[in-house]
Amino acid sequence: MKTQAGIGRMGRGAGALIVAVAAVGAIAALPGQARAADGGALPPYAFDGTAPRVKGAASSSDAAQLQPGQTYRDTLKKDGKVYYRVDLDDKLNSYVSVVAVPKPGGKVEYGDGFKVSMQDGSGTDCGYQQVSFSSAEYARPLAGYARRIVDKESSTCQKAGAFYVLVERTSKPTSASDDWELEIRHLSEPALKKAGPTELPEAWSSATPPPPTGGPQKRQGGAGFHDAVSLTQGEWRSDIRPGQTLFYRVPVDWGQQLFATAELGSSTAGDEYVGNALVLSLDNPALGHVDESTGSYDGKQTTLALDPQRPVAHENRTSYNDAANGMRFAGWYYLSATLSPEIAKEYGDKPVPLTLRVSVTGNAKPGPGYDGDPGPFAVTAGDKEAAANGASGARAAEGNDSMRLLAVAGIGTGTALLLGLGGWTLMARRRAAGSVGA
Repeated sequence: MKTQAGIGRMGRGAGALIVAVAAVGAIAALPGQARAADGGALPPYAFDGTAPRVKGAASSSDAAQLQPGQTYRDTLKKDGKVYYRVDLDDKLNSYVSVVAVPKPGGKVEYGDGFKVSMQDGSGTDCGYQQVSFSSAEYARPLAGYARRIVDKESSTCQKAGAFYVLVERTSKPTSASDDWELEIRHLSEPALKKAGPTELPEAWSSATPPPPTGGPQKRQGGAGFHDAVSLTQGEWRSDIRPGQTLFYRVPVDWGQQLFATAELGSSTAGDEYVGNALVLSLDNPALGHVDESTGSYDGKQTTLALDPQRPVAHENRTSYNDAANGMRFAGWYYLSATLSPEIAKEYGDKPVPLTLRVSVTGNAKPGPGYDGDPGPFAVTAGDKEAAANGASGARAAEGNDSMRLLAVAGIGTGTALLLGLGGWTLMARRRAAGSVGA
């Protein structure tokens, strides 16, 4: 994915039981869908099911308002250009991310993509990101964000009021004309209680650590950012089909570095060369694009790695380098892997073994001193537990009752159903006995 980023002109009962058991069965079936063996449609992108629909406007004057902490859905036409509105104060940093989801199998060309920017009432760009398909010219989700950063040393984009988020899609004439589905999220970040460092350290460790030990553990990736499967340091085994994108997330705290490699396993089905066969992407906690790497495949095992990234630090945002700028806060960092649909032509539409090796180095440091709740821009004890257990983002966000249902799902759908029906039968017998005694 090609990325361009900018900061504009800124310097910086019984029935309920059966329903519950059925719901558990449905939930338990989701990973199975992602691990579908041969043929059949790929699992669709997993959007946030709570996200309401919003319609982007042709003019800023008619733009619908996005609320902080809320996720939305929309569509974007070929070469479309739409506006949304956010009302901001003069204290909080603001990020609006866009995940563009092309139709699976649709034709995309080098340079196709979108730009998302945030502007003030005078049309000044406050911060933007432009993401596009690079040499890996096949449809897959793309993520990028726009931002307004509060900076006392800047004279633009600092006043409270209405700001506008502009999303512009660019496509080659030969590209598919299908609408792209959008997932839009608005997040706020507190300012600091007192100013911290504003210069990047000149020296930082870029040495790749030794690979994780202990052997691979099975952990199938999710179908979207919303249900990305949590990982901690280790070696993680999935199955990926041609044209499929798998999503993972890793908690990375202040002062820590993230290293990740992806290995495609060997195949006996052929030895044809497929260029740009696998894409491994990294996005930050606000779903801003950080980096990506691509690798080819010829039937032999092959490995690709993301470039070493700076330790997570608040001052990284002062860099004009896209990757360094993206490592600007603690929280969940997202890894996504996409396998080229060309693999199916040469090796068949069967899953290919995929192994992710994830290392998180460095001791966690105290935060930069936010003047308020950091929200998603922190690593909590619950995040670490989710990473150790492999909970998906969607499941981790559910309440305790839902988590208890998921625990039952871990027993197995059939077992859960039998237990539920058995309990219902026992209840019915006791009620019947009580009626006879009366």
